[in-house]
Amino acid sequence: MYKINRIKIGGFRRLLKVDLPVRPFMVLIGANGVGKTSFLDALSILSASASSNLNSMLSQFGGIANLLTRGKSEDLSFLVDMTVPGHEPLEYELRLAPKGTGYSISRELLSQKRQGFNNPFRHIESSDGDIRYYETEENRLVRPDWEHNPLETSLSQVPKMFRQPEELRRILATATQYHVLDVGPRAPVKMPQPMKPATLPGPDGGDLVPYLYYLREGDRERFEIIIDSLRAAFQDFEELSFPPVAAGMLAMTWKDKQFNKPIYMNELSEGTLRFLWLVSLLQSPNLSTITMIDEPEVSLHPELLSLLADLMREASKRTQLIVATHSDRFIRFLNPDEVVVMDVDDDGCATATWADSMDLDQWLAEYSLDEVWRMGRMGGRS
Repeated sequence: MYKINRIKIGGFRRLLKVDLPVRPFMVLIGANGVGKTSFLDALSILSASASSNLNSMLSQFGGIANLLTRGKSEDLSFLVDMTVPGHEPLEYELRLAPKGTGYSISRELLSQKRQGFNNPFRHIESSDGDIRYYETEENRLVRPDWEHNPLETSLSQVPKMFRQPEELRRILATATQYHVLDVGPRAPVKMPQPMKPATLPGPDGGDLVPYLYYLREGDRERFEIIIDSLRAAFQDFEELSFPPVAAGMLAMTWKDKQFNKPIYMNELSEGTLRFLWLVSLLQSPNLSTITMIDEPEVSLHPELLSLLADLMREASKRTQLIVATHSDRFIRFLNPDEVVVMDVDDDGCATATWADSMDLDQWLAEYSLDEVWRMGRMGGRS
């Protein structure tokens, strides 16, 4: 299985120098402002760079100058290491530097060590506009003979002739970040939705209804897992129904044992809507290789957090799941090997440490993980 096993981020907001092994399920904990969301945002920029959306993504963040570690960095750097079954890992390095009012790709290197060779094999080697990629027919690094966009990475533009680099590009390009679900009065999740094929509920819940409808029709077993999860979370819940409301439009209703008439989506509580969306997302068979969720605990009753942790653990068998939270109640239901403690050092820069690398056994013999965290034995409380 291809998977990312290491991520290194430099010069990005508080993340001046963070080098972290990646596991299937990792939950970033820490106080506000220690870099949890920045870690997810950095991965989103890396993802955009692999899908030819780097320029637009940086513009959404207000430009590269707004992302640099204040007074401590002159460029942004990313490095990822990908496991390749039967071969040495792939290593991808990307550096972005301010240039005028914009930016330049100052370095891009995709390499792979080879047994019996001292120097790694280079798939891509670019530096400040000097673009080179490995050409199979010429058996060497060559410059492209097509129009190359200097604001987008070579990884997103060079011919896809090697399976392994293409897998890395695909994994990075499809990484998806989910924020707190909007449940305002006119939020998409509360509205009737078009009847169309959907394989995910959507980052704003805009495809939740058709996604669940087609899941019920085409993957009944997975749909029933979602229903069973909702019944475990809400003792009076019975079923979901999908009444048509107009040509090509579906609504979704929630049947409660206590009421004769079904409840429409716009009548459900914030916590119920968000939990329904999270359960549906985590059960999707079409999750991207990397899935990022920011503050999933918002509006959820504490009793739902244990079930949520179990659902995330199961989903991490199908996606590398990275979650950011500052909920100590959620931490109660996690294991040390699932938790990354984020803190700031004396210079105000972020640190990231796996909890199972700390000497916590003595404390965990008497206290739960969230209690150890609240006592300050793990950091992350500043």
